[in-house]
Amino acid sequence: MTIMTANDVRPVPVRPDAARWTTRSAVRGVLVVVHNVTSGQRLIDAVRLLEGDLRVHVFFTMAPTVFSSGVAEFLDRLGATTVPWQRAVDMRFDLALAAGHEGLHELDAPIIVMAHGAGHNKLVSAPRGGREVAARGTYGMSAQWLIRDGRLVPATILLAHAEELVRLGTTCPEAVTAAVVAGDPNYDCLVASRPNRARYRDALRIGARQRHIVVTSTWGGNSLLGRTPELLHRMTTELPRDAYRVTALMHPNVWSGHGAYQVRAWLARPLREGLVLIPPEDDWRGVLVSADCVVGDHGSLSLYATATGAPVALATYPEQDIDPASPLGELAAFAPRIRHRRSMLAQLARIPEDFRRPEYARVAGRITSQPGEFARNTRNLMYRHLKLKAPPGRPFTRIAELPGRVW
Repeated sequence: MTIMTANDVRPVPVRPDAARWTTRSAVRGVLVVVHNVTSGQRLIDAVRLLEGDLRVHVFFTMAPTVFSSGVAEFLDRLGATTVPWQRAVDMRFDLALAAGHEGLHELDAPIIVMAHGAGHNKLVSAPRGGREVAARGTYGMSAQWLIRDGRLVPATILLAHAEELVRLGTTCPEAVTAAVVAGDPNYDCLVASRPNRARYRDALRIGARQRHIVVTSTWGGNSLLGRTPELLHRMTTELPRDAYRVTALMHPNVWSGHGAYQVRAWLARPLREGLVLIPPEDDWRGVLVSADCVVGDHGSLSLYATATGAPVALATYPEQDIDPASPLGELAAFAPRIRHRRSMLAQLARIPEDFRRPEYARVAGRITSQPGEFARNTRNLMYRHLKLKAPPGRPFTRIAELPGRVW
């Protein structure tokens, strides 16, 4: 790893006089580019595959984005060696990992980029200086995100399913040669965690006879929280508390964009009525595994929930924002819709009766074509980039952590 920055204050491992202060001198440097808390959580599944290798030093940097709030706290909880963005772009790294695209063209490193959610579903426009400069394309799959000044930015694009490779050939043909189908870490974790369902329910204090309704909201005006903020209040008041528990999972960008105080203030009524609110730093995957029913929107958690075996209903779904060819588009074609003028109790009681398990299983099968193989595939890929022999032994899939602090 070659350092190219000026002689100013830096973390010990990247100082010009680092040899005087460091305990070990690694032979390879890896930069983890965190765009927001969601991407940081995703990248941890990959960077943990380097744990135990004394030849590798991992650095983190916070990319400049509108949802960077909360990233500094996320990195602090990790105890990470953090390099400011303006220094990171002046350094040479042996490998960079990212789950977002903004700013990557500034880095001097071969970049592995992966999706920060369940595949590639959302239609968005790439901004330049705050302006939208092109027609909307599937985020992470179109040239506006992958090509900069005529150059393909990522060295490798990690895909979860082989069908994404076909879609990439349509949306950005010049990127196909850089694509690798490696699998999906969240899908693998959800499946591996399902045998521990009772432990997650115990941690959430869900009674043996209670049905657990998990409500998920992505961020933005078209999200469940953006369009139907009264839904949680209706659930906590209309559902008998001895028979139902309601838990909410809000996208980290909701917390980042508005602050924890404001999120709790907006949800004060349902919180007083028994709503369980999971903080953004907790592992959401165990919460999904514990669900008897998931009520969501067009966010990734609605799609991931199909891997848990629970039925999924949609409270809101902006069709114009989702690629209809995506797995989420298929889920929306048959998932029951929550009707906001009808009884919550009657609708939620009927969902298990209308549960079309084969259709949900088919959508879950579209999340990854390499089930259980993300850890092995991704570790092998990273070590090829690092030009190092991978340590012996097969990497394992971690199970979800127990929910901790809840509101």
